[in-house]
Amino acid sequence: MLKEAVYHRPKDNFAYMYDQETLHILLQTKKDDVKSVSLIFGDPYDWKEKKWQADSKLMRRSGSTDLHDYWFAEIKPPFRRLRYGFRCESEEEVCYYTEGGFFDSMPNDIANYFCFPYLHAVDVFSPPSWVKDTVWYQIFPERFANGDATLDPPDTLAWGSAKPTPENFFGGDFQGVIDHLDYLEELGINGIYFTPIFTAYSNHKYDTIDYRQIDPQFGDKKVFRRLVDACHKRGIRVMLDAVFNHSGYYFPPFQDVLTHQEKSRYKDWFHLWEFPVTSEKHPNYDTFGFVGSMPKLNTNNQEVKEYLLRTAQYWVEEFDIDGWRLDVANEVDHSFWREFRQAVKSIKPDVYILGEIWHDSMPWLRGDQFDAVMNYPFTNQAIDFFAEQKITATAFAEAITKVLHMYPANVNETAFNLLDSHDTPRIATLAGGDKNKIRLLYLFQLSFIGTPCLYYGDEIGMTGGQDPGCRACMEWDENKQDLALLAFVRSLIGIRKNEPLFGNHADFRFLETPNENCLVYEKSGKTGRLLFFLNNSSNPVLLPTGNFGNQSTSREWHLSAEDGLKKQSAKVPDELELPPYGFRIFEH
Repeated sequence: MLKEAVYHRPKDNFAYMYDQETLHILLQTKKDDVKSVSLIFGDPYDWKEKKWQADSKLMRRSGSTDLHDYWFAEIKPPFRRLRYGFRCESEEEVCYYTEGGFFDSMPNDIANYFCFPYLHAVDVFSPPSWVKDTVWYQIFPERFANGDATLDPPDTLAWGSAKPTPENFFGGDFQGVIDHLDYLEELGINGIYFTPIFTAYSNHKYDTIDYRQIDPQFGDKKVFRRLVDACHKRGIRVMLDAVFNHSGYYFPPFQDVLTHQEKSRYKDWFHLWEFPVTSEKHPNYDTFGFVGSMPKLNTNNQEVKEYLLRTAQYWVEEFDIDGWRLDVANEVDHSFWREFRQAVKSIKPDVYILGEIWHDSMPWLRGDQFDAVMNYPFTNQAIDFFAEQKITATAFAEAITKVLHMYPANVNETAFNLLDSHDTPRIATLAGGDKNKIRLLYLFQLSFIGTPCLYYGDEIGMTGGQDPGCRACMEWDENKQDLALLAFVRSLIGIRKNEPLFGNHADFRFLETPNENCLVYEKSGKTGRLLFFLNNSSNPVLLPTGNFGNQSTSREWHLSAEDGLKKQSAKVPDELELPPYGFRIFEH
């Protein structure tokens, strides 16, 4: 047994409260090195005749990556306290792994064991319950729809008349969104994520001038309130984008710094290196990236902190928004985000807090800061496998398994799973325009654990490369829309909302990879089990199914853009034929 690969810590994703009475415990070992693991556990105060009263529970292997196996157990400590260790058995040996190290036999001294001191209800990671059943739609307001031409900025172009650039404007506004809420409702959307809407110089609005005002090109507070109310009447939540890492160049406090330099009362609002402050060529202050027009805010400054926290409360309090997406969240200090959570949750306890972080985000997901992060590790792997076919099915399954084991299960349930965004090329472009690949991307995304998000226009086949190419005007001419793809996506969203096993109310795991282009995974829950077979190749395949459970009577799900979902009695055959880019779904 390779003991160096055996790992556990009694915190974060390795030991956590799933609910007020349930603990989830995981152990990591070298792949294919350990054949079984048992959890040894008991109450630290439960002794009889000077002997600790410990129980044992066989752990199940919950997944594997290219390097590791993960072992999982769920227990309910009767007195909310726990000491525990692991019995690991390989072909060659048996050993006991505890906080005190490795032992040949079960140690008697309880001080050796891992400790979960007490299950406090207040420590349970508790994101808003509604998020698990939300399908998001990301809208870049300047490019979704122009509903009020009187608001158009100077030199606004006719809708869709030119390619998007960093400088041009097409007049998208709130009235345009209101005009198309029927479309979103029919699609099945029940959450809208807006990129920034506050007064700014650019078309993307990530360079804020005034955090308390709506950008005039979108409308005013009256029409925004009407938009939020109209969304809520349709059961659609609204999430705004907060750019608190940096301001825009024309943010009045920064302009005051440029004007008054060392005498500015706002000089401590930013991270200035020296005076005079200059934004030319190489700015001598901290910025977002190296963009001089986006000076980084000093969130450790009390005035800055109070201004931003009050801003966050204002939009929740005055307009009843349902969520904040936090831009460049990993570059803002943890202390600020802890106060941010307390500030907005004090106004609306079930507001959703989503951080933009592109990497392992466990430090932000301990219940004191964010409810979720944008799940770009999921995004990258899905694009690599389905759209660009750069990795095998085995590599994809291992990578997604790693993503799932990066976080606790209750964190994964509200992870923001996107396929693309305003910061990436569109999936149709990444997939080379192949709608078969796009359908598989959506099938996997919408049957996965988490809360999925569609980027506006993807559902009708819009294309676009890296920013600004991905920010084109929404295509509203039905003659230029892929209506078959739209109907397919609409059907998938309907299934996710109406079939608990398909959606976010079942456990997910990959099964054996029978072919390097094919995925097999299952969703299992209290009401049954779903088996998914996906062929991500241009060739038909014949898969043996003997290892995927019994062939008892079940139902096969037939999904088409025309007819939606239909179910018919069927058995999983001994061999399963999948057409190019085809899929089959069976329910047990």
